[in-house]
This record gives sequence, structure tokens and C-alpha cells, in this order.
Amino acid sequence: MNLTHTNFLNLKEKQAVFKLWNQEYPKNLSYSSIKEFDKYLSGLQNLDHVLVKNEQNQILGWYIDFIRYNEVWFAMILDSTIQGKRIGTRLLDEAKKSHKSLNGWVIDHAKYSKMDSTIYRSPLGFYLKNDFIIIKQTRLELPKISAVKITWKEN
Repeated sequence: MNLTHTNFLNLKEKQAVFKLWNQEYPKNLSYSSIKEFDKYLSGLQNLDHVLVKNEQNQILGWYIDFIRYNEVWFAMILDSTIQGKRIGTRLLDEAKKSHKSLNGWVIDHAKYSKMDSTIYRSPLGFYLKNDFIIIKQTRLELPKISAVKITWKEN
């Protein structure tokens, strides 16, 4: 797997990430169009994307970090076929080299299903293994999502 860094996604890359988003995230977080997904991205500041590509140059993963509330926040999606192969840890390790802290929202329950009707598995355990801590008092409670804030800080 190759990691490609970019500050801008071209249309082909954006379409691949859009497909990955709708395939791997809970269906209630899906986007109905590239235009809607692009609106989400355009609302973020100081974007840094990392694309995970296989030997055929197919995008199987996406990491993004950005500035929100004067903090570095991130999101990460891996195709289910490459989960559990330490690629997510590799992405986080790369991000930790560039930042003193990282923040994210993580769904911490099994109440949602994906577009294919399978249950969305919470990645919370993965983040805890990668030295993140849960900020229990900070939750995102919206009609579409219930999640808890996680953070990592450099020692």
C-alpha cells in the first residue's frame, strides 16, 4: 500500500473517497452526491489528505486532518478489505509526526448500520490502542450521529 499526501483532491480522487465514505461509514452519515460531499470538505480549513492506494492505484483508504476550533481534527476511513492490517496505525503514526495533538469524533456504540445493512463496528478500541483517550464529557449528539470526542497528545 502506498500513502499519497495532497492538499487537494482531484475529481477522480474525490469520487473514490465519496464512494468509500458511503460504503464504510453509517448510512445515516452518507452523502447523496459529490456536490454535497464537496460542500462538507469546503467547510474545513487547512486540509491535509493522505490517500491509501494499492498497486493498481485504487484508493482504499483516506485520512484527512484539518483545523476546527483552533485544534487539529481528523477523520479516517479504510475499506473493510484492508482493516486490521496496521494501515490505520501507519496513518496515525504519520500524522503524529506532524502534530502535537489530534482530535476526532468516534461512534462508541453499535446502533448504526452501513449502506449494505451490516452493523457499523465502532473503531473506538482501535483508537485506544493507538494512545488516544476518550473525552467522556464531550459528546456530539445530533439527529444523524451520536459520538464521543477522542484526543491524542504528544508526551
